[in-house]
Amino acid sequence: MAPTPELTDIVTSEHFGRVERSFRRHFGLGLEMMHLDGGDVQRMCSADCNPRFCKLIRRTADGGERCRQDRIAALGISIQTGQPHITLCHAGIVYCCVPVMDGDVPLGGVFFGKCLWQEPAEELGEDICTRLENLGIGRQAIIEAAQALTVISGRTIHRAAEFLFNLLYEVTELEPDAITRRRARSQQQAAISECIQLNKYNPAMPGHYPYETECELVSKVRIGDGIGAAKILSALVGAIMVQNPGDIHVLKARLVELLSLLSRAAVEGGVDLRLVLEKNVESINRVLGIDRQEDLCVWIGRAVNDFIESVYMSQDAAKVTQIRPAIDFIEMHYAEPLTLTRIARAAYLSVSRLAHLFKEQMGITVIDYLTHVRIGHARRLLLTTEKSCSKISFEVGYNNQSYFTRTFKETVGMTPRQFREKNRRQEGRDLKELATA
Repeated sequence: MAPTPELTDIVTSEHFGRVERSFRRHFGLGLEMMHLDGGDVQRMCSADCNPRFCKLIRRTADGGERCRQDRIAALGISIQTGQPHITLCHAGIVYCCVPVMDGDVPLGGVFFGKCLWQEPAEELGEDICTRLENLGIGRQAIIEAAQALTVISGRTIHRAAEFLFNLLYEVTELEPDAITRRRARSQQQAAISECIQLNKYNPAMPGHYPYETECELVSKVRIGDGIGAAKILSALVGAIMVQNPGDIHVLKARLVELLSLLSRAAVEGGVDLRLVLEKNVESINRVLGIDRQEDLCVWIGRAVNDFIESVYMSQDAAKVTQIRPAIDFIEMHYAEPLTLTRIARAAYLSVSRLAHLFKEQMGITVIDYLTHVRIGHARRLLLTTEKSCSKISFEVGYNNQSYFTRTFKETVGMTPRQFREKNRRQEGRDLKELATA
């Protein structure tokens, strides 16, 4: 059995230097390479990777150990999920960990950040001082060091994390497939969980199978739209799991059934029938050996990607190319007043030509698609914010609350207010059950 490689056997000082220079050029931040035990990697840490605030805390034995345990915890999460992990440390400041893996073998991580999301206010200073009150560090010294921290917006931190992730694996030539699979599975599971929560207490569920969503997925596969298909697939798998909680055999059967529909969509999209049948046999043979729901969800995601790639490679994409600008325009501008004329203009088509092509390729009308996008965003806002129904109606593109309420009820089966209240009542019952379990 081959020995487990060390981080420094794979990532050299030269690799780190190239990554650090490029990352600093784009974001002006230093990097800190860590072993799995949370210790620094010698010669692979920027001179300015630790601001004065961090140095102040690490001077104490307890503070240094807290920092190390923080790094180990963040590294564990990033390795498990296969993606950058952004969090707050024990002292209340922001940092990010990017996992370093060779295939399935975890080696360590690269950290950056150690900053604030926003300008330090009195409340923030109080919070930090409270977190560090038993370290024996003077209050004034803590506040002064915190005020000297760099302030970086959340959006910039996320962009930096993605940039570093891609840069690291490109420069080091580490095997990205395994970590990419972990990342895809984590993101898919998060999307499916969100869809389960959205569908769990919908009166149309669990007795009603969402055939409209299935038709949307088929339309996305038919035109080779991978991004759109991924979003819809998560919603569909979530709905199926709500109907059949914990029964993996039924879930397998439903997903194999869905696979047959996607096969037809792929053929309609221009893929050779023989190739589709070969993919089906391969996929079904693979699913027989799966015994966990999360692996089953990954399997159907890969199958859909295979079909979409085949469609993209096989079809005469002239018609699809014509309507894609309209789809993109709707999803970017759904919150604005949209007319068929404006959407058609974005796609450089006449209104009648757009309506014909859209219905032909997507299986629904342009207006039905716009409604689906708007109501989907409204549902998320109702569940995740305290905004009024009136404010949400305007934020998703409706200038008339009565019309929004009527459209929402026709689509979801209840009014926006009923949808929010029913979900909250059920959420309260769930929490009560957990507390008494």
